[in-house]
Amino acid sequence: VQLVESGGGLVQPGGSLRLSCAVSGVASSTYCMGWFRQVPGKERDGVAAIDIDDKTNYENSVKGRFTISRDNAKNTLYLEMNSLKPEDTAMYYCAAVPREECPILFRLLVLPQWYKYWGQGTQVTVSS
Repeated sequence: VQLVESGGGLVQPGGSLRLSCAVSGVASSTYCMGWFRQVPGKERDGVAAIDIDDKTNYENSVKGRFTISRDNAKNTLYLEMNSLKPEDTAMYYCAAVPREECPILFRLLVLPQWYKYWGQGTQVTVSS
């Protein structure tokens, strides 16, 4: 299983970015997937998650601004980020876990300990 993120970059506050995560080696439709972010010296935090039924969950600070989605035909996961703030600056990672290992409690899907496969990350910097 390989996950490759892209789409990061430098953006001004209030701007938008769309991150992509290309999945290879498996059918992403059979995996729960999520986006996470990490800044140096801090733990990796969940941003958004999507289960195999396309139900979504978001961390409170990004609700209404970020949208997670998937295109199973392209085997790709997306994170649309709008109204970006300087505090959104971080390395962003996508992750996947097979359906049989997804947590029964959906709200747990934003926790990184559930995930088995990780990408290398893409940097997002929000600054004027």
